[in-house]
Amino acid sequence: MEIPPIDARKERILRAIIDDYVLTALPVGSRTISRKYETSLSSATIRNEMSDLEELGYLAQPHVSAGRVPSPKAYRLYVNELLAQGGVKQDPEAREFFSQRVRQMEDVVTSAAQAISEFTRYTAVVMMPKQLDLRVSTLQLIPMPRGAALLVIITDTGAIRDTVIRVSESLDGDGLYAISRMLTERLAGRTLQEVQEMLGAYSRQIGGDGRVIQGIADLASQMARQSATDTVTVGGSHNILNYPEYSDVEKARAFLSVLEEKEKLIALLSGSEKAFSVRIGPEMGLPEMADCSVVTASYQVGQGHRGFVGVIGPTRMPYGKVLSALSGIGGALSDMLGE
Repeated sequence: MEIPPIDARKERILRAIIDDYVLTALPVGSRTISRKYETSLSSATIRNEMSDLEELGYLAQPHVSAGRVPSPKAYRLYVNELLAQGGVKQDPEAREFFSQRVRQMEDVVTSAAQAISEFTRYTAVVMMPKQLDLRVSTLQLIPMPRGAALLVIITDTGAIRDTVIRVSESLDGDGLYAISRMLTERLAGRTLQEVQEMLGAYSRQIGGDGRVIQGIADLASQMARQSATDTVTVGGSHNILNYPEYSDVEKARAFLSVLEEKEKLIALLSGSEKAFSVRIGPEMGLPEMADCSVVTASYQVGQGHRGFVGVIGPTRMPYGKVLSALSGIGGALSDMLGE
C-alpha cells in the first residue's frame, strides 16, 4: 500500500500516539503527547496537528470527548518506515529463549509455536512447507513392557514421529538396538518413499518379525502423507483474550473460529515472497480479524524449502519488537531445520 508522506512534526506526533496507544490501549489526547513526548509544543498546537491527521485518515476519534486512536493507515505508515530503516535486526534474547525452549521438546513445529506465543504473548502460527524429499536420519526401537516397542523416526529436518508397535516378546533391548542400528545404516539418507520400497528386502534380517517391518512402513507412509502438503500449527490461541480489544465474547469467538481454518492461515502466512511481511487490519481480508495484524518471517527447511513463522495480535502491537523477535526465531529455526 502506497502511503503519502506527511511533514516531520506530524510524523513525530503520530509516532508518539502510536507508541502510547500500544502501551495503554486508551485513546490518546493532546495533553498526554505534550507532557510525555513533545514537551516543546503546546497542547493547542498538538490538537491542531491531530485534527489534520484525522482528516488525512491517520487517526480516529472513538467518542466526541475522547482522544484519538491510530487507524490501520497510521500503522501501515509506521511499519513502512520501520522496514525502510535498513532492515530488521535479530533479537538475540528471542533467539536464545526460542532455542532453549525447543531443545526441551521433541516436536520442533509444535514447540516452535508454543515458544513464540510465550515470548511475544500473542497468538503464534508456524507453517511447515510440504517436503516431498524428506529423508530419514535416524530410526530407533525402544523397548516397552509386554511385547511392545516405541518406534521413533527422525528426519533430516529434525522432525520426529513416533508410534508404539507390537514386537516378539523374545526381542529384548539388545535385539531392538541391533535392529535399530542395522536399519539406520541402510535407510539413513533415503526418502520416505524409498524406505517403504526397501523394507521388504530386510524382513528376513530381523528375526522374521514382520510386525516391526509393518510398523516402520505404516509410520513412514503416514509421514509421507503429512509432508506432501503445507501444514500450519497454532500456539497461544487464548492469548488474544488478554487484550481489551477482544473482551467482547462474540468478537473473541469469531477470532478463534478463524484459527480453525488452516487454509486461511496458510494463505495469510505464505502470501509474500519477502523475508518479512506485515498485514494490518483490513489488509488481511478477514472481517473477523479487522482489528488484528499478522507479522510473519520466513525460515529455511531442508533443501531449499521456505517455511513461515508469524504472530497475530491487535493492530496496536509493537511492530519493531515483534519483527526483531521473529527475525531471531526464524534464524534459529533455519539453523535447526535447514540443509
